[in-house]
Amino acid sequence: MPLDSLYWVITHNCNDRCDHCYNSSRPKAVELTTDEAAAVITHFPAPDDAPLRIILSGGEPLVNRKLLYFCLDTLYQKYGNQVQYMLQTNGDLLTPEILDEILAHHVTRIDIASLDRFHKHKGARAELLKSMMEARGMIFDNEGALVSKTRLTTPELTFSMWGANEDFWIGGNWARGRAIQKNVMLHNPLHNFCAIPSGAKGFAGGKEGVMQEIAVQLYNLYPCCPGTRMPIADLRYEDLNMAIARVIQHPMWQALNDGEPFKMGLYKGISEELARSRTQALGNICLWCDEFFEKYYEDYKPNTSPPHLNLHTFPSEHFVQIQLPNPAPNSP
Repeated sequence: MPLDSLYWVITHNCNDRCDHCYNSSRPKAVELTTDEAAAVITHFPAPDDAPLRIILSGGEPLVNRKLLYFCLDTLYQKYGNQVQYMLQTNGDLLTPEILDEILAHHVTRIDIASLDRFHKHKGARAELLKSMMEARGMIFDNEGALVSKTRLTTPELTFSMWGANEDFWIGGNWARGRAIQKNVMLHNPLHNFCAIPSGAKGFAGGKEGVMQEIAVQLYNLYPCCPGTRMPIADLRYEDLNMAIARVIQHPMWQALNDGEPFKMGLYKGISEELARSRTQALGNICLWCDEFFEKYYEDYKPNTSPPHLNLHTFPSEHFVQIQLPNPAPNSP
């Protein structure tokens, strides 16, 4: 079955520097070159296995429209109308002329993701942007950003407007990037982000009724939007489907695919109770996942690529390692 959703962050370059930003986007931050973008697209699934949706995001994609349009054109050359192309933007740089250019590049869905206290305009342009898009026949979708197995499945011209507010995104704010540095991450060890949309559940497929979505930060492939402590693969050099097939035989990755990060250490003899106690101590389930990768995952390799380091700002010295019991008989 094809991917339900491929979420691709093509740049960390942004016109803003929001306190809550999970990938530390800022002016002049790292972004793809067109050669890198072309290589990544080459390693996306083949046209006969095209994703249902590809969501392009940042950073702020409109800071470098040349890169954005190159990505859209190259994707369209590969997939044509088989894919629904979506764009997430803060809307700060959007003008009628730029909107026309975006729509001419086959985008059928735009999400304005800046209606909150963190962005510089704090939603002040909302009515202007709404009028601009409605004037071009785009339909306002008041249900927000989240896609699902049954939602946003056809390429109608739609747009939505939302932001990092307590009742939506900030309610599960990821322990990543500037959100850690500014201490606006979610401190709730009971919140299992892994099991909800944009988490790792279903990233490798095979889950009845569960959307299969993966995330790519520039070229780094992850099972979830917050990104694990090491990427699954570098898509400049490895095929996406082959990379997922390579890792999913491992019990740790299987636990993440199940949306059960408290079980990711069972094969090592780490009980769910112990995993929960470490999550309680760290304050966020993503940090327990990070600790497991660094301290127990036998194939862990530190990644020092700029897009990865922009996500992973939590200091390793806060992670601890305990004496493990003998591993389970079937452990790798």
